Amino acid sequence: MSHAHDLSLQGKAVAVAADRGHHFSKPIQDRIVLMEGHGVEGDAHAGPFVRHRYLAARRPRLPNLRQVHLISFELFASLSEAGFEVGAGELGENITTASLDLERMPLGTLIELGPTAIIELTGLRTPCVLIDRFRPGLKRQVLSSAERGPPFKCGVLGVVRVSGPVAAGDTARVRLPSSFRALPAL
Repeated sequence: MSHAHDLSLQGKAVAVAADRGHHFSKPIQDRIVLMEGHGVEGDAHAGPFVRHRYLAARRPRLPNLRQVHLISFELFASLSEAGFEVGAGELGENITTASLDLERMPLGTLIELGPTAIIELTGLRTPCVLIDRFRPGLKRQVLSSAERGPPFKCGVLGVVRVSGPVAAGDTARVRLPSSFRALPAL
């Protein structure tokens, strides 16, 4: 099933965030620097090998497919309608985008941000119990009940293919792969 023809191919970064510690939310920054094969400079999830604490404890030499976390700003509006006020960085994302339907993009999609940075999408962010610890009942809101489409609505994960700075207001340009494969849950 491909809905790639329905996807907006241009949006923008509305906020960027990073945190050296493993905290659920990340503080907003003026800009972040994406580092090829590494992730966000100074962020706890950066590195060539998996940094997610649960996974790293079990298989520390797995490649890090979660170097960068992106969330659509539009998610916050739908959460607000359900009674959950959530702002940029609060769900742990590094980049909050606008006008991009991230979860419906195919595996291998490239997102160009700022003057030089490129992120390759590797999967859907799987919601965990920490979302409910942040706001009780929030996890239910990011699980999709739709028969088609992505099972989760809490962002996507990717790896940095080309280094560069990213700041709020930067254009985000999408390059779709030649074939459609749905993003796997990571």
